Amino acid sequence: MSNDFNNYNAEDIGVDYETEEKVNEATDEVEGKLWVKLEKVGKKISFAKDLIALYHYLIDNTVSWHRKTIVAGALIYFIVPFDAIPDLAPLFGYMDDLGVIAATLKFLGSELIPYYDA
Repeated sequence: MSNDFNNYNAEDIGVDYETEEKVNEATDEVEGKLWVKLEKVGKKISFAKDLIALYHYLIDNTVSWHRKTIVAGALIYFIVPFDAIPDLAPLFGYMDDLGVIAATLKFLGSELIPYYDA
């Protein structure tokens, strides 16, 4: 994957997470870019605290890599600038990101609660 989140290509989103190694690679990718993106847009979005909780879940060594796959995919979807609704679109640019994050939160349910305080 690219080192600059503005230089993603379509194959970067299509990474499969079939192995623990692939999930670890995705975790490294998220770790390197999530904070940059949140710094740029964190005040414009209402779900920044959810992204941080998901990140803490993703880096928790006690969580199975199988459970981390959906979180890695959701966070990478948030990081990449091109998606169903481009992030540059005023007002609506992050609606699809919010949908992906909300679906991930729903999937994880109460399992994610402790990560809001991490």
